[in-house]
Amino acid sequence: MISKDLVKGLNDQMNYEFYSAHVYLATAAYCSNESFDGFASFFLTQAEEERFHAMKFYHFINDMGEKAEVASLPTPNNNFSSILETFEKSLEHEKEVTKQIYKLSDLALDQREHATMTFLNWFVEEQVEEEATFDNLIQKLKRINDDSNAFFMLEDELGKRKFTAE
Repeated sequence: MISKDLVKGLNDQMNYEFYSAHVYLATAAYCSNESFDGFASFFLTQAEEERFHAMKFYHFINDMGEKAEVASLPTPNNNFSSILETFEKSLEHEKEVTKQIYKLSDLALDQREHATMTFLNWFVEEQVEEEATFDNLIQKLKRINDDSNAFFMLEDELGKRKFTAE
């Protein structure tokens, strides 16, 4: 049996993962509106991945004999000035996710809740990948600068991204 504060933390993180999906859906909508269909597809795939992460928390909470509680979601940012900004804001968001995962991991460690520690380790590793992906794409977009051919090639490449459950 896990503590009430750990259950609350798991539920909070589940809801933040759902919010993350909401953030990426709003980002995809911006991209679609600007006719950046490849980037929109990338962010729609990212939203799907975040929903998958939320459901991992949902199932874990229930498997631990606790109740998953779904909360309302804040309105995400729907306005950006550029594609580069969408990726910069996404990296900022992922860094916040990382902080929250670390805080939750510390709580599980302090409570010696080994099943939760093992579960959260997957997310710790996932966040390394998430931050690296966004940082890499930001660096590519900065190098591209005003090269429309390179921009199109990157957009085309990202539009081919597909989500597969791990």
